[in-house]
Amino acid sequence: MIRERAYPVEPWHVRETRLDMDVLAQSESVFALSNGHVGLRGNLDEGEPHGLPGTYLNSFYELRPLPYAEAGFGFPESGQTVVNVTNGKLIRLLVDDEPLDVRYGELLSHERVLDLRAGTLHRELHWRSPAGRDVKVRSTRLVSFTQRAVAAIHYEVEALEGPLRLILQSELVANETLPPQSRDPRVAAVLESPLQAEEELTTDDGGLLIHRTKVSGLRVAAAMAHDVDAPERTTIESEGYEDWVRTTIGCVLKPGQTLRVVKYLTYGWSSRRSLPALRDQVGAALAAARLDGWDGLRREQREYLDEFWDAADVRVEGDPEVQQAVRFGLFHVLQAGARAERRPIAAKGLTGPGYDGHAFWDTEMFVLPVLTYTQPGAVRDALHWRHSTLPQAQERARTLNLAGAAFPWRTIEGPESSAYWPAGTAAFHIAADIADALRRYVLVTGDQALEEEIGLELLVETARLWRSLGHHDRTGRFHIDGVTGPDEYTAVKNDNVYTNLMAQRNLLTAADWAMRRRDQAQDLGVTEEEAAAWRDAASAMHLPYDPEIQVHGQVEGFTRLQEWDFEHTPPEKYPLLLHYPYFDLYRKQVVKQADLVLAMHWRGDAFTGPEKMRNFLYYERRTVRDSSLSACTQAVMAAEVGHPELAHRYLREAALMDLHDLNENTRDGVHMASLAGAWIALVAGFGGLRDHDGTLSFSPRLSSRLSRLEFSLQWRGMRLRVDVRPHQTTYSLRNGVPDTVVELRHHGEPIRITAAQPVTVPVPPTHPSGPQPEQPPGRAPLLHLPENLT
Repeated sequence: MIRERAYPVEPWHVRETRLDMDVLAQSESVFALSNGHVGLRGNLDEGEPHGLPGTYLNSFYELRPLPYAEAGFGFPESGQTVVNVTNGKLIRLLVDDEPLDVRYGELLSHERVLDLRAGTLHRELHWRSPAGRDVKVRSTRLVSFTQRAVAAIHYEVEALEGPLRLILQSELVANETLPPQSRDPRVAAVLESPLQAEEELTTDDGGLLIHRTKVSGLRVAAAMAHDVDAPERTTIESEGYEDWVRTTIGCVLKPGQTLRVVKYLTYGWSSRRSLPALRDQVGAALAAARLDGWDGLRREQREYLDEFWDAADVRVEGDPEVQQAVRFGLFHVLQAGARAERRPIAAKGLTGPGYDGHAFWDTEMFVLPVLTYTQPGAVRDALHWRHSTLPQAQERARTLNLAGAAFPWRTIEGPESSAYWPAGTAAFHIAADIADALRRYVLVTGDQALEEEIGLELLVETARLWRSLGHHDRTGRFHIDGVTGPDEYTAVKNDNVYTNLMAQRNLLTAADWAMRRRDQAQDLGVTEEEAAAWRDAASAMHLPYDPEIQVHGQVEGFTRLQEWDFEHTPPEKYPLLLHYPYFDLYRKQVVKQADLVLAMHWRGDAFTGPEKMRNFLYYERRTVRDSSLSACTQAVMAAEVGHPELAHRYLREAALMDLHDLNENTRDGVHMASLAGAWIALVAGFGGLRDHDGTLSFSPRLSSRLSRLEFSLQWRGMRLRVDVRPHQTTYSLRNGVPDTVVELRHHGEPIRITAAQPVTVPVPPTHPSGPQPEQPPGRAPLLHLPENLT
């Protein structure tokens, strides 16, 4: 785990003031740069030491066998794993024959800074070689938001005494040796040297490598070129072999002189394009990068981020750690989706190999809500990606003897890649999650073109899934049996409330859109009878409820299950899935992550206020948060039911998940859903944002530790600004036509705002919050609060 406050608290930077080898892999994830297409882990320029090398291209994968103790009909036969592609980050430096390696000599100072406004990773170090020769090195790295295929590194070496003979080796390297990533020898064999060489070229100042995966047959090209500013007597030469190309720069520096090198990197991959076409593609990208030059790339990067932060920034007063963390989270969410362009947004983005690079429902229910209100173009692309996988989802449904489309629990390209069916195949709620992300996007943007292009078809096919998966009982109630909801500790059960409520909205939205677009719906085979059947199923949807204790059962019969023995579960036995058999977890009242509570957030219109309070208290005592997805949702609902101080602690847990490595697995990549969850906890929790019925509503209330919360939302092409203070909230519009009226609700009361006239309204006092929520022993959100916040 990263020590608390390992990174000084700054509003716009994440700064590492010393190099800690014990958390090197974690810092590589934190300092990763990406644009949604290319991802570079924050490895040191020299390549060594490293925790986990990593360079990734979105959707570039290798196929691997899925292990089963016993085969079964319908089990996926192969999975997909993200591949570490050609590493272009490497810049090795020799100082009078001594390789710069921070494990040797003396590292007199070392600092890295992730600049959230500039979109760069800057590094400075002062190193003394074992022979006593001192140099200062400054490097700045970026992955361009404006030129999708381009990354660049500005590298400077300053001689502090001299003369110094410097040899700089800049490389492209494929098939790097990686730490073991799988205990399955079949999988390990596939991932060892997964790239087969196809072409190597060198130029005077760079080179190119083209490789192909052995099984999936994907082709990748990587190219590099250099601009060099050095003393007059400088040599530059390049050489190459199958798996590496190296450009070597040699010079002698006098004291105070500096060698400056700009390294341009470009990447491209394809499953269809020829080798010459891919070679030309990365060559053209390299020419475009050099045309702009380093200064142009940095300027474009800053301008892009200025525009983003102007529309998306969240200002927090009262907790500077959360202020830093929510911006860090927004930056990584942007990096994951900005240039994904009809490819998936993975659970780890492009920051590490965790979850094999797969996308889950995390994307639709955590990441896309944030991007919908801050960067909606990225959501449009993400929805197009889901639609592109519709044929595989339809085929999967047919395999399962269902109608419509059964979208995968985890995937890169579309096929199901989960080898554990109770948490994979049975987690059908992914279909309704996709439908809800689509509904929200169209609501917020008014993008009728997307509704026509892909939206109706997605809703129709997911509605057909629910109608075939569920059934009416003899009394007419509609049930969806044998499914797994968000809580993977309660698997393969009947009538999961979250699944049923999200499916209900899916069915109703599909029926509404089909009737609104009758001609297109008829082309999809939708009849009035089918749409009526969707409405009937939705209106008859069964929601388990225990009248004796007056709470909803997470699934049918949940409240009568045996209680988990929390008192005798020691702290070292968490997470439970690593220490107890699933059989034991499945038959007891223990909740991995918010499930019924998640339903109260996204389908809050289906519950009364008293029901929300009773449900929250009941499930709070049984939720162990063995998933990073849980804290933000518990923050949202704690705030809504009147426990803002508890909400603040859950907010901090979600926001600091990676900056503090709370789950001790940040080495594998950052937790994209939890980083998005920091925004959700602030905006939906303390800001009270809801969009259930097509109208934006807010119920803002701050914790005692927050003195101000200010955030922006994109709404129908305008920017809505919400400024929350302890006793009042101001709503204002930007870049709207002066007479444009936006209707909102504030604590249930309608208000109208225009671009010309902000509206300030009082925040009503908090009502009595009832009993203090209790968590399982040892599972309270006890994250340290700074002294001035306790």
